[in-house]
Amino acid sequence: MSEQKTPQQPEQELSEQRRVRREKLAALQAAGEDPFQQTRFDWDATSAQIKDHFDEMEGKAVKVAGRLMSKRGMGKVSFCDLQDRDGRIQLYARQDEMDEAVYKKFKKFDIGDIVGVEGEVFRTQRGEMSVRAKNITLLSKALLPLPEKFHGLQDRELRYRQRYVDLIVNPEVKRNFVIRSKFIKHVRDFLDARGYMEVETPVLNTISGGATARPFITHHNTLDIDMYMRIATELPLKRLIVGGLDRVYEIGRIFRNEGMDPKHNPEFTSVELYQAYTDFNGMMDLFEDLLSSAAEKILGTYQLEWQGEQIDLTPGWPRLTMHEAVKQYTGIDFMAIDGDEAAWAAAKSIGVTLPEGKDPTWGNALYETFDQKVEEKLIQPTFITMHPVDVSPLAKRSPKDPRLTERFELFICRSEMGNAFSELNDPIDQKQRFQKEVEARAKGDSEAGMMDEDYINALEYGLPPTGGLGIGIDRCVMLLTNSDTIREVILFPTMKHLD
Repeated sequence: MSEQKTPQQPEQELSEQRRVRREKLAALQAAGEDPFQQTRFDWDATSAQIKDHFDEMEGKAVKVAGRLMSKRGMGKVSFCDLQDRDGRIQLYARQDEMDEAVYKKFKKFDIGDIVGVEGEVFRTQRGEMSVRAKNITLLSKALLPLPEKFHGLQDRELRYRQRYVDLIVNPEVKRNFVIRSKFIKHVRDFLDARGYMEVETPVLNTISGGATARPFITHHNTLDIDMYMRIATELPLKRLIVGGLDRVYEIGRIFRNEGMDPKHNPEFTSVELYQAYTDFNGMMDLFEDLLSSAAEKILGTYQLEWQGEQIDLTPGWPRLTMHEAVKQYTGIDFMAIDGDEAAWAAAKSIGVTLPEGKDPTWGNALYETFDQKVEEKLIQPTFITMHPVDVSPLAKRSPKDPRLTERFELFICRSEMGNAFSELNDPIDQKQRFQKEVEARAKGDSEAGMMDEDYINALEYGLPPTGGLGIGIDRCVMLLTNSDTIREVILFPTMKHLD
């Protein structure tokens, strides 16, 4: 790896420290004590276990392992902070309580080195819970110094590129990913308990479908064809509902060739789930239960802070139709407007613009007015229902108004958290909507979908009434961790290549 410096470490200073550490390594190797030849260390306690059960463990022998994060003291007594998977514990090393040769070797260890420690649990005169070292083994040598301790690794760009260093020196970062892991486990447990079956569907497909997004394209050499990395798991999962697997879900990576901003990363994680014999109302109930129970179980509260707002996840979230929300926040009543031209005149009167490639329809006028003027005002959890057919090619039409669909999106703090609908199961209607997507694509809409003849074929065998839901895992974790950017909750976010 190339040598990189932090803002607190000038290049000349870093090179000197690196040289000194390499010399120490060479000396160890020459003495037949190469730390990289160590194979294992059977630790039996962690920092958290010692602190949480100190009264039981005081005076008992333990083996701990981790990274040296600080060293202080001089001469015959040394204090260190050892960081392991759970946190930090103080080490107390005294020359006359250890083999003298071991102690002298230990004195040459550097901050960042990984060690195994055998000792006993005790409390220092100042009351610090510690491990009194009897033997310390160097398990791996750090050849690069950690960032300066008072400032840490603060440059965001560098933190994301060097997540391994970020996790070492910024302990609070680990919390985000612990919560992420717990949330994904909660999703699995929640769905498994309700009779859902976890499945896997292809990442590579011969067409792009299941959502409106620009795909990544790759090439299959053996077949000599271009293939698309999936932008959704929807269509394969609904094929399984046709096949009789009445409740299915998949947690997996999705790839969309779009811009990067605080809410978007080109590859992200979603969970999509489908349930036969229910509708979008059933999906609303399920989503509210899933997310509110996650907050209560993982954080112990429904009251959260996110992006400077106090969010209340107590169940009982408002449900507004899109046209109700637009009327409430802009005053425009689209249900009282008849015709495309009048709808767009109303939208333009408050500064709404028509995106390139979109047709100037009544439905697009309603949707763009919501998207451009209302979404930013939704802070508390709110379900927005009844989206126009124009922007919902896979959702069932409303029996009350064929311009609308039985679809919802959940918004919290100006962010879409999930998307769901009563699934369209009419193969004739579905083919017509696919055809409109094909026409939009021909006009230059790179996010429009493609014709999926096999999916139409599946629908002709019969898809039962079905509710479907897609949830952005990353967005939910952002909420639960009060993170202001998606990069804080993805271990390895997409980054521009450094030349």
